[in-house]
Amino acid sequence: MKIQEFLEHHGIAGNPFAEEDAQNDTVFKRTCLETTFHPAWDKIYGDPADPSTSIVFGEKGAGKTALKLQMVRQFDKHNDSDPERRTFVVLYDDFNPFLDRFVSRAGPHRPVEKTLAQWKLWDHMDAILALAVTQFVTTLTAPGQKRPPKLTPPQARDLALLAACYDQSTGETFPARWRKLRRKVGYTAWLGLWPLMLGVVATGVFGAAAALSVSRGTTAWLGAWWPWLVLAAAWAPWAARRARATWTAFRIVRSMRTGNRTVSQLARALARMPEVDLAGQPLPLMARSDDRYELLAKFQAILAAQGYAGTVVIVDRLDEPHLINGSAERMKQVIWPMLDNKFLKSPGMGFKLLLPVELYRFIEREDEQFNQRARLDKQNLVPSLEWSGETLYDIASMRVKAASVGDPPATLAQLFEPEVDQRRLLDGLRSLRVPRQLFKFLYRLLVAHCHAHTGEQPVYQIPLERFDTVLAVFRRDQDAFDRGLAPR
Repeated sequence: MKIQEFLEHHGIAGNPFAEEDAQNDTVFKRTCLETTFHPAWDKIYGDPADPSTSIVFGEKGAGKTALKLQMVRQFDKHNDSDPERRTFVVLYDDFNPFLDRFVSRAGPHRPVEKTLAQWKLWDHMDAILALAVTQFVTTLTAPGQKRPPKLTPPQARDLALLAACYDQSTGETFPARWRKLRRKVGYTAWLGLWPLMLGVVATGVFGAAAALSVSRGTTAWLGAWWPWLVLAAAWAPWAARRARATWTAFRIVRSMRTGNRTVSQLARALARMPEVDLAGQPLPLMARSDDRYELLAKFQAILAAQGYAGTVVIVDRLDEPHLINGSAERMKQVIWPMLDNKFLKSPGMGFKLLLPVELYRFIEREDEQFNQRARLDKQNLVPSLEWSGETLYDIASMRVKAASVGDPPATLAQLFEPEVDQRRLLDGLRSLRVPRQLFKFLYRLLVAHCHAHTGEQPVYQIPLERFDTVLAVFRRDQDAFDRGLAPR
């Protein structure tokens, strides 16, 4: 007996329990994304008009990625309904490029644990600024994009400076993209060209004079030292400017351990900006967070001028980078610097940290110094993303209904014989704990039932005995995984 025949008999198109990852779950995206929320949703999501921080710990399959997708959808709906007070959303859920660059700076033969021990708060700030600035510049420079609301000259300068340091787009060359951005926001900075223009004009005059002297036969002055000294003096401001820009670029690239900007690229951009525009500006020159806080504040001011009242950073998939590979110790090394109350309570910003539950065990063992710095009591902490049997039952029912094509839609209860009543289902599903295990169990149950019957003698309801048998085996496998004795 085929699973498709069983499901079609009940008016269900496709297996609603086949997908295990919310990122690729079409049933979830089509229906449950806006209808099925965790009981702690209000605490986690907060008020989009005034972004707040929340820290969520959940085991694998508890729905952290689903929460991320739901938050993104709800923030998009808020932005559509209130375009004057939008929320700028940054997805900080791919750590691989940042960790790879960070580790490559330390050398290929250094142990990963020792390298990650040097990961600091400003590395997170650089990564977040890189994601945010790249996303914002992409939006501004997209083909057909309308001219953005006018920025003040200081804001246009700040955006050009932020893009020079943090724009990491690979869709086009950095010089072309930076030039396009400057035109878009009205930052021409002609004053920055005067050293180059002086050298070009002096070289042109020198060349014209030399050509005229050759035609008249009066080239003796070309053998003197003073014409060459004058020409060198004309190029001296440009050379000095490039030298200072190169030194500044070198310090920035050395300090930004998660960036991909080269010294030559950054030096050309900085040399293009007038020195008066760079004087006194915060630059990520040193390994400290102070400059990054100022740069974040400048970026927020630019966003505010574009109609963004707040910024939300969603952190997810911390356990997936290949350098971490699920190691709780390495996850702690990376995320612990971010647990800083000053950073998490940055004005106008909210951080949604969706973290593996293994890290909460470290939280419980931390000392007073850590607790005073992190102030987790002020961060809307959710120690465990738990699901009750009733909530899991509702999720399963919603998925069956979402996949139904009949009228009335199918229900979860009609897949089972009458002996498997709602109370028995609730008791069984409660032990599964998280949605992913719920989907795995129901998928395995459907397979086991269909394999037990032929197509000539189909049985279209699952009996209590098979429900109990498959559940017992699944619980045993689940316990083995919890003890680290089996893959899931």
